[in-house]
Amino acid sequence: MPEAVAEPAPSFAAHTGEPRPLRVGILGCGNVGAALVAILRRDAAHLASRTGLDFEVTRVAVRNLSAERTVELPSGVLTRDSESLVVADDVDVVVEAMGGTEPARHLVAAALGAGKPVVTANKELIANVGEELFALAAAEGVDLAFEAAVAGGIPLIGVLRNSLIGERITRVMGIVNGTTNYILTRMTEDGADYADVLGEAQRLGYAEADPTADVEGFDAGAKAAILAMTAFGAKVVAGDVHQEGISGIGKGDIAAAARMGHVIKLLAVAERQNGEIAVRVHPAMVPIDHPLASVRDAFNAVFLEGEAVEDLMLYGRGAGGFPTASAMLGDLITVSQNLRRGVCDGFGPLSAARLRPIDETYTAYHLQFDVTDKPGVLAAVAGVFGEHGVSIRSVEQTTRAGAADDIAHLEFITHRAREADVASTLRDVRELDAVRRIGNAIRVIGE
Repeated sequence: MPEAVAEPAPSFAAHTGEPRPLRVGILGCGNVGAALVAILRRDAAHLASRTGLDFEVTRVAVRNLSAERTVELPSGVLTRDSESLVVADDVDVVVEAMGGTEPARHLVAAALGAGKPVVTANKELIANVGEELFALAAAEGVDLAFEAAVAGGIPLIGVLRNSLIGERITRVMGIVNGTTNYILTRMTEDGADYADVLGEAQRLGYAEADPTADVEGFDAGAKAAILAMTAFGAKVVAGDVHQEGISGIGKGDIAAAARMGHVIKLLAVAERQNGEIAVRVHPAMVPIDHPLASVRDAFNAVFLEGEAVEDLMLYGRGAGGFPTASAMLGDLITVSQNLRRGVCDGFGPLSAARLRPIDETYTAYHLQFDVTDKPGVLAAVAGVFGEHGVSIRSVEQTTRAGAADDIAHLEFITHRAREADVASTLRDVRELDAVRRIGNAIRVIGE
């Protein structure tokens, strides 16, 4: 008698047959969690016809049962017991929309340990303990999906993990924080002061009451770590990322960039060169004809450079309840289909990376000095550049608004130079008697 052959699992992406219920538990019901519930309810028929999946939200864990919410949930769905939710028999997939590292780390680990796939939008979680959780997911044979952790509704992680999985990515560079991009856009287009625009951003809900995580680069730094980890398959955590924010950027910097045909953006940059990976977040002058220069207000965009694909940019809304929930929905469909088929899309082992320290990275710089307006000063300043091997591409002498009559304003653009050499140059220029003020040192891309 021939040996029996197991029938292959049916495709749950099929458009025929009755949809099979897939029970979802959600940790958190803020902007993102509530938006996901709304989409699952509004688009239930559409999702069933396209995916063969019938989603049912069976449990939603919240801190306050009586708080006002933008969605209504059936009696008995809301709970304060997040510990029970992640292991409950009536939950097939867990969606984590809480934020923060703890208790999210513990709850996600518990869900994975119980054999439940997890979808998360939590950048702090993935940027700090992603490797640990990926290993646990692989050991349990379930998915941990995190598309929404970077750039909101932009399908960036899926592109890197799937479409470009065979591409040798050399650099990922982008605008991944909408708050800072909004502030810099208003400063550029309206000539507004940083403090005034920050207050406006807070009133509009683009910035938190405490904006530190956004304006000092911590939010973008976590996302940069995830981008480096995903693009290069390397062990990179948030603490590996050099971070500078925009709180020191003023009208003079914005005006200087405009004179050069540039705009200032807060960029997250992850690049691989000669077997090393450098990851950083900082303001940069972007040429006006570069695709990133046209990204305005609270939008995000990420520019990818690869050996075969060359240049590619993804653009869209990087935050907000519904854009972020849209990315989570895509992950939810994928992990649910994998669960029904008995497969998972593991992240794979991360390799140990040689991380290049910031002082060993190379880029062009825009440097500004106020000096005594007398013969020989420009030559003395330029001489210090030469002593440290920093090549000057251009220099311009202007008058800075508000400066005394005997003060000249010098603006230098360097060729690509090592960060440590530029730092040494600034240190020695500061010691010159004729130098009265040193402005911000801002990196220049595209040079």
